[in-house]
Amino acid sequence: MASKRNVEDSILDAARACVVDFGVRRTTLTDVARRAGVSRPTVYRRWPDVTALVADLLTRELRGILLDEEAAAGHGPAGEGVRARLVLHAAGVARAMLHHPLFTRIVDTEPELMTTYTFQRLGESHRAALEVLGPVVAQGQAEGSIRAGDPAVLARLVMVTVQNTVTSRRLFADLLDEESLVGELAALIDGYLAP
Repeated sequence: MASKRNVEDSILDAARACVVDFGVRRTTLTDVARRAGVSRPTVYRRWPDVTALVADLLTRELRGILLDEEAAAGHGPAGEGVRARLVLHAAGVARAMLHHPLFTRIVDTEPELMTTYTFQRLGESHRAALEVLGPVVAQGQAEGSIRAGDPAVLARLVMVTVQNTVTSRRLFADLLDEESLVGELAALIDGYLAP
């Protein structure tokens, strides 16, 4: 018998495939259950609707990106300070999100789904990012590579800057390719955090 975590991951994987293929509005919990190979009640017991399922899916995907990019930034050039690693991490997260099929599908075809989390309140994905960023900012301040200020404020501004750059990438399409956009974002964050 499959564990609860394996079943949830299978359902989230199926939801990701459905959203990438059809979009959020055209995805149903029945489609997800069919693709995951589970019964509809199994899905409905965990998520009341597609919106809740997609919210959990986005959180899982972002957590994965954050962890992957944190590990990659931790293996940056020797002798680099905390600020340099944080900038490398933020650039890696932006790059990963710019190429992530789920995020790009939602931003390109159903951006209104992101409105609440872009303009009105923090979601679980934001909290996951801040759990990573806040302590790193404080560590950089203690080291002297990040300027003084409330670490929570600095971390949140970095997070919002990455999010808004990624979701607004089309505003730069006539000026910069995606890699150049990530480079400009890194320069912006580095300058903001510098002592």
